[in-house]
Amino acid sequence: MKIQTTRKFNYEHNLKCNLSDQMINGQGMGDVSKLKFGLFQMSFNGCEVISVYNALRYVGKPQPLQEVAFFLEKYRVLLGTFGCNVFRLGKALRKFGANYERVKEIGDTPAFIVSFWTGKPFFSSIHTVFCTREGNRIKIYNRYNNCNTIRYADSLEELSKNRKPLAIYAIKK
Repeated sequence: MKIQTTRKFNYEHNLKCNLSDQMINGQGMGDVSKLKFGLFQMSFNGCEVISVYNALRYVGKPQPLQEVAFFLEKYRVLLGTFGCNVFRLGKALRKFGANYERVKEIGDTPAFIVSFWTGKPFFSSIHTVFCTREGNRIKIYNRYNNCNTIRYADSLEELSKNRKPLAIYAIKK
């Protein structure tokens, strides 16, 4: 059996999936979980793609999730086993017309993408989410694989469970 890992194969497969055009939460739920990225379904490794998709919707430059995934396939790590290279998300933001800045801290940024280890560095996975500010709280999109609702945190430390972020992109409207 031949393993299909090409960008084109995944893109053609992904075009067959019907998606709503809303912010995405719960990458392991609904139609988004059936999309492919690298060797896997997006429910396993699609958080970077989803964070860029959500950021583009936020800034008013929505793109089909399939297009975002197709572009980011160029930056997948180990055929998508480890998702997408979090240090290349800016390339997708720029390509689709979003204004952003790579920063070391979120400060009072109204919207941002953040990537962090879910456990011990190099022995756990990385998760990437898109967040906005709502008052003094952080509104988190796609926080958990099996939760299709928006979650909240009082700080970046609470969101990342005191783990240092790997990459932060401040998103500007």
